[in-house]
Amino acid sequence: MSRPQCSRCLRPLTHCLCPLIPSLDSRTRVLLLQHPSEVNHALNTARLAALGLMNAHLVVGEVFEDLPALLNVPGYRARLLFPAEDAQPLQAYTPSDEPLLLVVPDGTWRKARKLLHLNPLLAALPRVTLAEGAVSRYRLRKAPGPGALSTVEAIVQALQALETPTSFEPLLRPFEALIEGQIAAMGDEVFQKNHGPG
Repeated sequence: MSRPQCSRCLRPLTHCLCPLIPSLDSRTRVLLLQHPSEVNHALNTARLAALGLMNAHLVVGEVFEDLPALLNVPGYRARLLFPAEDAQPLQAYTPSDEPLLLVVPDGTWRKARKLLHLNPLLAALPRVTLAEGAVSRYRLRKAPGPGALSTVEAIVQALQALETPTSFEPLLRPFEALIEGQIAAMGDEVFQKNHGPG
């Protein structure tokens, strides 16, 4: 028998994160393209980001038939947040800059690359990247490499780079509560054994 679930954050009602989810405005529009395997993931950080940003849109799928329409948002320049040798580091807007439509694939690195492979229009977008050296707060899994962040962390870092001095840190509150809840559920001993410094 499944536990009653919050229809907004999709967490069990006893662990609803909605009171922690902010409602932040941003000059940047964020388009999250989520691989279907992430939808029921316990730490669905793309959903948290979409709920906490007024100018964000979450679409779930593998092949996005309506991608041309999703990318053609008047007044925005579409950029893919994904590493590449020619990716441009994100920099703060100048007053005259047209804001970005920041396209963020959500999934494991393998699944995110698959989304690009299945959607050539997505793969063809100019790419942007985050500053090097970011450290994830996601203490429940080993990062695949330096600078590997969860989706919500990457979005926060991107928006802070683009829209400084505005702070998007409140977006991380439900994410951190989620992690604390997972650690509490597994118990400190299990957490230290599996995820502690080692």
